[in-house]
Amino acid sequence: MDQAVNAANLGAAAGDLSMWALFMHASIVVKLVMIGLVTCSVIVWAIIFDKFTTVRRINRQANDFEERFWAGGSLDDLYESDGAKPVHPMAAVFGAAMGEWRRSSRITGIDLVHGGVQDRVNRAMAITITREMDRLNRWVIFLATIGPVAPFIGLFGTVWGIMHAFGSIAAMHNTNLSVVAPGISEALFATAIGLVTAIPAVIAYNVISNSMGVFEDRLDAFGTEFAAILSRQSEERGA
Repeated sequence: MDQAVNAANLGAAAGDLSMWALFMHASIVVKLVMIGLVTCSVIVWAIIFDKFTTVRRINRQANDFEERFWAGGSLDDLYESDGAKPVHPMAAVFGAAMGEWRRSSRITGIDLVHGGVQDRVNRAMAITITREMDRLNRWVIFLATIGPVAPFIGLFGTVWGIMHAFGSIAAMHNTNLSVVAPGISEALFATAIGLVTAIPAVIAYNVISNSMGVFEDRLDAFGTEFAAILSRQSEERGA
């Protein structure tokens, strides 16, 4: 009689394949796996939104800054308005180089051409670019980690759920589809959540990494051009 009741209950559960029902009927271990994957998915989408917004913002700010930089105005005025207290990466690179060059030029008797000024300017820009890119790439590594790992976490939940389902089937000595289906569905749901978490993470990581690489190249190119300008000004002052 108990077996008949259990089979009837499982059959009723099999008829309800909504996500909530699959979660509620899962074992505690599978529930923990699902909760963990859903939490990771929320974090992944938060990172995706933040980084895509950041990429658009820093490129827009860089465009505005380069327009002012190449407009032919005073570099000292641009430093006071943007470089002294930079609010975006390109202004930070400009500020680091210009600040080092201004400090060096105030040293009495220094040779701006052969006094190692250019090397210090280049190092200042390189360090600033590295620091800014490290800041921009913060949390991107989470996407690279979740992408490959989430499917295996979901698979663990699936294996555990199937083991639990077969244990219940063996206890009831009933292999009817209405008995087998609920446990298997709940177990496979964990793998589905793992894939739903992993796929956006992998795609976003590739897109964001490429965008960050392009922006880093842009900073390097700007730094090279600005270093050439400062070198030319140093030679003019030393002439």
